[in-house]
Formats: sequence, C-alpha cells, structure tokens
Amino acid sequence: MAVKKSRFIWFRGELVPWDQATTHVLSHGLHYGSSVFEGLRAYDTSKGAAIFRLRDHTARLFDSAKIHRMELGYSEDEINEACRTVIRVNGLTSAYIRPIAYRGFGDLSLTATKSPVEVSIAAFEWGAYLGQEALEQGVDTCISSWRRPSPGAVPSAAKAGGNYLANQLIGSEAVRNGYAEGIALDHLDFVSEGSGENIFVIRRGEIATPPAWSSILPGLTRDSVMQLADSLGLSIVERPITRQELYIADELFFTGTAAEITPIRSVDGVVVGEGKRGPMTQAFQDAFFGLFSGATPDGFGWLDYVKPKVLEDDVDEVEAQVA
Repeated sequence: MAVKKSRFIWFRGELVPWDQATTHVLSHGLHYGSSVFEGLRAYDTSKGAAIFRLRDHTARLFDSAKIHRMELGYSEDEINEACRTVIRVNGLTSAYIRPIAYRGFGDLSLTATKSPVEVSIAAFEWGAYLGQEALEQGVDTCISSWRRPSPGAVPSAAKAGGNYLANQLIGSEAVRNGYAEGIALDHLDFVSEGSGENIFVIRRGEIATPPAWSSILPGLTRDSVMQLADSLGLSIVERPITRQELYIADELFFTGTAAEITPIRSVDGVVVGEGKRGPMTQAFQDAFFGLFSGATPDGFGWLDYVKPKVLEDDVDEVEAQVA
C-alpha cells in the first residue's frame, strides 16, 4: 500500500518537512538491518484522534532497543509526546504512526561502536493493510516454504528491522503465487505467524494461538484480543499449532496493528469454515473496533487521546520554524 505523504516528520528531536527527513547512504542500519521500530494506529473517535496503546508500543520499542544494545537518547515520555505531536502538526484524525531507531553513519563495523543511534517518527494516512473488503470476506493464504528463525538465533521478541528480511521472503513468495499473505512455520515445524501478523485458530469452541517460543513477535493487537476475550466470556490458549490444524479449523484470523483483525478465507486452497468471516471472528472485530466507536468501554486505558488538530495558523507557524 502506497504511503501518503504528510507535512512533517519528527526527526532527531525536531520537526522537519517530510522530504528533509533523510539519512546517509552509509548508515549502519541500511547495511546491516540494525534498527528497531514500532507501528501504531491513531483512530478517529468522538473525542478526536486517539492513539491505540501508545505507552505499550513505546515500552516495546525500548525493550527492542535494549535487546540490541541501542541507547535511544530519549525517555519514553518524550517519545510518547513526539507521537502525539506528529498527529497534531499534520492535522490527522486517523493515521499510522512509525517510530524508528537505527544506527546511523559512523562506521561499518558489525559492532557499530561509532555509529550513533538516530530516532525518527512519521505519521500518515493509511487504510486497511490487507484491504477494506478483507475485514469481512477474509484473505487467501498459503504456507510459506520459508521458516521463521529460531528465537535462539534471532530474538523474535524484538521488533527489529533485520528480522523482517525473513518476513519479506514469506510475504513476497505468497503474493507471487497469487495469495494475499503467507503463513510461516517455526524451526520445529509448528505454525508461527504471517509475514506481519499473529494468527488465531478456532475449532470446536477452542481458540488457540502460537506461543512466544514459536518465533512470533508478541503482538499488541494479539494481546488486546486475548484481553478482550475475557470480556466476551471466552478463553484463549497459547499452544503449539500444527499445519494440518489450519486446514480443518472452523475459523482463522490474523491480528496486527496494520492488519487489525482480518479473517483468513483459505489456506493452500483449502477453504476455512464457510469461506468468509466467522461469528467468533466478528465478535472480536466488534469488540475491537467498538473501542473507537464507543460501543466497547475502554476499561483497559488503551486510548491515548491527542488534543484536537492544530489550526492552519499553527501549522503555518511550524512551517516557518522549520524553514
């Protein structure tokens, strides 16, 4: 999905025009994947733009940085406020937000002792990752020939740029073969995740999802679904899932910040259930999207409300400051 430019990016602690947020071609992160990042969504609510689970995403960004020995140079509160700022100054009511920290230009040694850590945050309009119609009709998927690496080889709990080389192989293979998304197995041949989503399996009333050791990124939308299940009177078990279970499932769905909650219509040409969104998947969707419409009470404190968008005069003042 193409990215629609917004006006400003928070770049190295300052707001700069979109096209001026650039880095050196010899940046360490470009050559070795030494970056950590997050993906957040802001939703348009009756109280204005609200960022979903902002503090939790920022905490995970710092966890990822710690795993990879990266000092960000900012506090979590400063990153949280910068995320709110890019929503305000760009006049956005709903948006995708991308904070990223990467090792910049300094040296090209693998130890990166002289490469500074740089932090940027962008926000822009972005629709449903797998397509708006997929939220109801579902998507066609395949089991990828590529595996997710062992968590002992690549720490899957970190949302790191280098990890996504494997995910690119998973997703691009699926698209080349006419599918919307690929599903990867882990190093033990159990189901892991999609190229950018966690996965849930429903069969005969049981709802299951792969455990952390199946090389998954423990997603925040995944966690949200697990917590929402309690309010729906449902329970979810984390356990190893075999490939064959996907073929005989009553319902399957993906979760992720970009994908939100997207049903899976088929796996390897085998139709799942009735070949469209099932009733339990819809119940989770209703509870999830209800957080933003007001139909679901936010008893979790997940919504971080951004002050109303700045007036045009305020935007002009920001442009004058960064010119």
